[in-house]
Amino acid sequence: MTPSGIYVCDVRHTLGGKTPFVYFFQCLPFAPAGTIIPVDVIFVLSVMNNHQPRILAVLGPTNTGKTHFAMERLLAHRSGIIGFPLRLLARENYERAVAVKGAGKVALITGEEKILPSGAQYFLCTVESMPLDRRVAFLAVDEIQMCADLERGHVFTARLLHARGDAETMFMGAETIRPLIRQLIPEAEFDQRPRFSTLSYSGERKINRLPPQSVVVAFSASDVYAIAEQVRRHRGGAAVVMGALSPRTRNAQVAMYQAGEVDHLVATDAIGMGLNMDVDHVAFAATRKFDGKRSRPLNAPELAQIAGRAGRHMNDGTFGLTADATPITPEMIEDIEQHRFRPIKLINWRNPEPDMNSLETLTRSLSKPPDLPGLIRGAIADDEAALALLAHDKSIADMACDPNAVALLWEVCQIPDFRKVLSDAHASLLGRIYRHLMTNNGRGKLPTDWVADHVQRIERCDGNIDTLTGRLANIRTWTYVAHRGDWLDDAAHWQERTRAIEDKLSDALHERLTQRFVDQRAAVLVKRLRDPDSMLAAISRNGTVMVEGHDIGRLEGFRFIADDPRQAGTATGAAEKSILQAARRALGPEIEKRVRRLETSPDEKISLSQDNIVCFAGADIARLKRGSEVLMPDIDPLASELLDTAMGERIAKRLKIWFVRHLEKHLKPLLCARRAELTGASRGLVFQMAENLGSLPRKAAIEQIEALKRDERKRLKALGVVIGRTSVYLPGLLKPAPTRILGLLWVLWNNPQSAPTAPHPGRVSLPSSDFPPGYLNAIGYRPAGRLALRLDILERIAAHAWRLGRKGPFLADSHFLSLAGCATQDLDPILKETGFRKTKKTEAGVYYAVERKRSKPPTPKKDDKVSKPEGTKKAKTRKKARKEPEIDPHSPFAILKELTLQR
Repeated sequence: MTPSGIYVCDVRHTLGGKTPFVYFFQCLPFAPAGTIIPVDVIFVLSVMNNHQPRILAVLGPTNTGKTHFAMERLLAHRSGIIGFPLRLLARENYERAVAVKGAGKVALITGEEKILPSGAQYFLCTVESMPLDRRVAFLAVDEIQMCADLERGHVFTARLLHARGDAETMFMGAETIRPLIRQLIPEAEFDQRPRFSTLSYSGERKINRLPPQSVVVAFSASDVYAIAEQVRRHRGGAAVVMGALSPRTRNAQVAMYQAGEVDHLVATDAIGMGLNMDVDHVAFAATRKFDGKRSRPLNAPELAQIAGRAGRHMNDGTFGLTADATPITPEMIEDIEQHRFRPIKLINWRNPEPDMNSLETLTRSLSKPPDLPGLIRGAIADDEAALALLAHDKSIADMACDPNAVALLWEVCQIPDFRKVLSDAHASLLGRIYRHLMTNNGRGKLPTDWVADHVQRIERCDGNIDTLTGRLANIRTWTYVAHRGDWLDDAAHWQERTRAIEDKLSDALHERLTQRFVDQRAAVLVKRLRDPDSMLAAISRNGTVMVEGHDIGRLEGFRFIADDPRQAGTATGAAEKSILQAARRALGPEIEKRVRRLETSPDEKISLSQDNIVCFAGADIARLKRGSEVLMPDIDPLASELLDTAMGERIAKRLKIWFVRHLEKHLKPLLCARRAELTGASRGLVFQMAENLGSLPRKAAIEQIEALKRDERKRLKALGVVIGRTSVYLPGLLKPAPTRILGLLWVLWNNPQSAPTAPHPGRVSLPSSDFPPGYLNAIGYRPAGRLALRLDILERIAAHAWRLGRKGPFLADSHFLSLAGCATQDLDPILKETGFRKTKKTEAGVYYAVERKRSKPPTPKKDDKVSKPEGTKKAKTRKKARKEPEIDPHSPFAILKELTLQR
């Protein structure tokens, strides 16, 4: 063998179970160049020749195939360990390895999950859980640049400095760690990997304008929820990924995104590692984050790690900002696009071999500064903080009196708080666990009932997203405890139980996230509308609209009513627009069919509601509004996204014809009078009646009435016009149907603040105060004090009063009350409206007499009174009568004269 050793050029190993082989640039002396030799043979020969294990750093940006390459190398060796930064990454690659090597040869070790077959040769782990006491041919650590992480960096640094495989050691990560690896491990080789695809900046975009297969990144749960709600409104839904979610929940959300059920994913920076998805664009909703101590801007490598999720394999990707994010500099954009970053100068370190002789020596050894250049004492980690809290408890400090007790306390302090808050409650739990374990001289177990009580309280699937997230964090802590087999009597049972609860809570959380942030109906429609020709749609008999099996709303008349009120009307979001587009495609033929049905249906199928809405086949289709004349309002079809201009004109034309016929049917007396060939005063009188919807107070038309000739009166009578003692009206308009229409026309013309309700049919009197001024006159009632009487009833009262008052004052009888349907106190204003006044009130009742209008004579003085003979007075009276004295035109005598002329 040459001094330079054996150089591996490429691995010809597929994940299909074939025997692994490798190529060599320089091979053994007995083999010609290019000979293919099994790896196991090379390992044996290298050991025989004192070959030093190879240390390889595979560095590069995201989407370079580093992890895939490491998995191939792992499975090409006889045994190996890979440490991943996330539990879900370890689980994902464990399943890949099982598919190749079989479940009996592959182990999974994380803080919360352990699968350890007796014949395991390949170990997929989190970095903290790597079994370094095992000798393996291959060892690898992923995302090695996390040596610089404030919380976990010391663990990665320990693996970088001390974890080795017998044949090969590999570190995968970013190019920024190269100088420190070269400084700390001079013998390391480097393999720089270029990105498979191009990553470029695409500028700012509003969230509702993001393209499909986009990820929106925020840095707090509240921001993630708010953005996911916004995406739901505009795009139909979004998957959600956060560090607080369990791996099962995260995988379920990602699977929903990958399956195309939603086109967008909203995530925290937890997406920056390990989640391999088909992402075309990454949009940053913020460029600052709270790191546990302060709010700070993200640096270029952090942004690049997240942005690098865009573009997988050979597909190019883009990154950008949302409208509210703080802009990033052009220099930083260029650095991200070119993957050009400042190298890491310092990485975090903590003494990997703490002194367990006492609490003081443990604390002191953990604070020991590093000896090597490039290392810095890391920040206080959660386990150290927990140790400091427990050490202040005197009872615990007294228990930790020997190396074994101190070591046990340190192990208890390493139980993670998955809520990431290290609350007093977590520290208190750790203290109780330690006290239980210290019973029986440090060989105690956790009481089964005590563990069962804690676990049972967590096993609940009710509550909102935050509640379920908190329970998941708690059960994950107990899952970690359950995998400490020497702490529990039946560790296997508790491992199974806690895992089952975690799965149940994870499924419930996934369901809550989907319910809140995904509109399944809109999401499907957004997707299907990309290929609208293949979209399936149907309409049920009751008008329910189904598209792709989803009930999206109902068809009422010519309008589509979406089920969700927020999606009705003019849609602004893509989700709402998708529903309307789907409705148009599904309802186009049906709308045309309904328009034709309206055009050919008889008038009886069309009706008018109390609030001026035109209905057809039980659905609202148009609305009346004020026109140029009181008797001819305009008709507007109700706005609908499904009607084009031509259809709207066809509907309006048909409804205008219907309405003219409708008026002809119910207002025929008025319309006939209006069309009649009249002249002179009769024509003016009918015009006034039409303007006032068919009736007038007699006082308002007195000039036209006095000017009427005998033949004009006969013509008006033939048309049904009644010139009564109090009103001019058409009795045919006092029926319920015409009355209702006249009320609607008055409301349209006058537009009162609140539309009155039409009176109940058959009412002869109504409370005046319940209706706006003018409305009662329009529908054939005349206000008279507290009440308003129907015109024909008021005429009958006036006629009865005239008959009684011909000979002078009369006593009001019960017939008045019967006609008006009123009480005695309401009779005075009613008779006053008919031209009578109250003269006196006696025990028998109230007397009324004709109210005449005359000039007031001068009041004579008492001394001027002169008595005259009775005969002289009578003679003068008879003389005045022959001279035809002036008569009040509103008196019963004037009305009697007109009735005589009509005959």
